[in-house]
This record gives sequence, C-alpha cells and structure tokens, in this order.
Amino acid sequence: MTDAAAARPRHRAVAGSEPPSSANAVLAPEPGPIAVLPADDVVETAVRGSGGTVAPPDDATRGLVWTAASGAGDLDAVLAAHPGIAWVQLPWAGVDAFADVLRRHRDDGRAWTSAKGAYAQPVAEHALMLALAVLREVPHRVRAQRWEVDERGRTLFGAEVVIVGAGGIASELLRLLAPFGVRTTVVRRRDEPVAGATRTMTEAGLGEALAQAEVVFVAAALTDASRGLIGAEALERMPRGAVLVNVARGAVVDTDALVTALASGRLGGAGLDVTDPEPLPAGHPLWSAPNCLITPHVADTEEMVVPLFAERVARNVRAFLDGAPLEGRIDLHAGY
Repeated sequence: MTDAAAARPRHRAVAGSEPPSSANAVLAPEPGPIAVLPADDVVETAVRGSGGTVAPPDDATRGLVWTAASGAGDLDAVLAAHPGIAWVQLPWAGVDAFADVLRRHRDDGRAWTSAKGAYAQPVAEHALMLALAVLREVPHRVRAQRWEVDERGRTLFGAEVVIVGAGGIASELLRLLAPFGVRTTVVRRRDEPVAGATRTMTEAGLGEALAQAEVVFVAAALTDASRGLIGAEALERMPRGAVLVNVARGAVVDTDALVTALASGRLGGAGLDVTDPEPLPAGHPLWSAPNCLITPHVADTEEMVVPLFAERVARNVRAFLDGAPLEGRIDLHAGY
C-alpha cells in the first residue's frame, strides 16, 4: 500500500449516475470542505448556495471543482497532495485535456464528473446553424462581391441525417431536428436505442449509416478510439454532396482527408466549430476550402457556459453532500 493510500480516510459510498464497476468503485468520505481551483466567484457562490463549504485544499478537503480548461499537471499535483479528495468536478463536457490524469487516477476510488450534457443546448443550436448555413451555400454567398444568380442550395427538410455520438448534444439535436421531418440515425458505442432517433447503430455500423447520409453531425467525445474516426474511408462512404458538421473535437475528423474531400467536390460542404490543429493557423487550406464555414470553437461561449456550469456544480454539490447520484459521471475506462 502506498503512503497516499494509507493516508486516505475511511469512506462511505457515494452514488454515481450508473453503478460503478469494481475497478472504478467510488469512495467518498464524510462530507467536508470543497476547494474551487482556480478560484471563481460564480462557482464558489454555487457551492455555498448548495450547502457546501469553500476552503483552500488541505487534509480536510473532500471535493474539488476544477474551473480551468487546462492545467492537468497542476490538477495532478493537487490530487497527489490531498488524497482525501473523493470527488472531482471538471469544467468541460470533453475531458481529453485531462486524459493522462484520468488514467493515473481511475482506480483510486475517486468520483469524477464533467460538464457533459450541461452545454448541450447552445452547442446543438450552433450545430444546426452550421448545417443550415452550409446547405444554403452561405460560405460562398457571404464572400460574394456582386449579385450572382445560381440555383445552389438545399433544404434540410426530409433529409437523411446521421449523428455520431449519443450524449446530450445528440439528444438536443434530435429535438431541434424534429420539425424538419428528417430521418435520423445515431451511431454510438453501446447497442442501446436513443429516444427520438429513427434508428440507432453501433460504431460497427458507421459505414452503413454514412452511406445514406445527407448531413452528418459529429458530436462524439474524443478518445483513443474516436480519434480520426471520420477519415478518408468514412468520407468516401458518404454520398457525393453530403455535408459534415463537427461540434465535438477537431481530432475526431482527419483534417487532411477533410481537405481532400472538400477540394475534390465529393463532400458538399463542412461546418466546423472545432478543428485539428486548433487554433487553425492562418493560411490553412480549410480557410479557403469550398463551402466550408469555420467558427472558432464558440458554440458555447463563456457567457453561455458560466451559468450552466454553476448550475451543474450546484446540483452535484447537493448530491455529494447527500450521497445521491452525481450528474455527468465520467466513465474512467472509456475516457468520457
């Protein structure tokens, strides 16, 4: 037994959003102070408003709300120094920036939560905007300097739509897409139906799903398994003229393959809120790619996410103190 393990206090069970595996059993001590790092007035107010006590990390600290989108090394150091911390809340839906920390701590009994699902509404709204803009050839039209009469432009109504990923963004997208009468296929890791989808398929059926797609939304977490998932082969499976929208992580899509598909005209357009690399350098081929609309990772702006994150923190503080299920539990072995 390591010194850190020996020093950890006795714990009681804290419920999660799903039953933990024995390898990821959740241990939680009697409730104690919650640290907020880096300090954030809005988040600290949310903690106190839910009955929690905010204090700098010490031997009594039992919860940690991490408010920075980066700083994995600093987070790792805090956890190593304070083994009594039993619950860690991360600020974003995607946790790929903390992947190494999660791997190192996945068997130490801590409960980890992210903001997954908390920002689904604004991100789904942005995804729909990108799809409509690309279908209507807006990237081309906003660059025009004179009146051009052409018949380019398509409707979303009745389209075959594929959503890669089955989290909160997918659920909100299905709700927003319903008035358009689309046929939706959700591709996900688990073989379970998704409410509101016409059909659900596992990742093994991705190629089959893409072969019928007119619009593909990428809303999957970035993991080792999903990196480059939409590559040259996947883009080739899509019908000529299909549209791709990515609001997940840039690296889920192979950038070189995307550039090639757009340049050849095989892909009808792309709407990207995320890219690989990110930020996308000036002069990169994607900036001038035909019918490509790029927004700089602003589907969920600070103005939108701060109150939503505070709400998530408030609910999880109450749950942690009451021994109730935590929202946004991270599957430490799947990586999201």
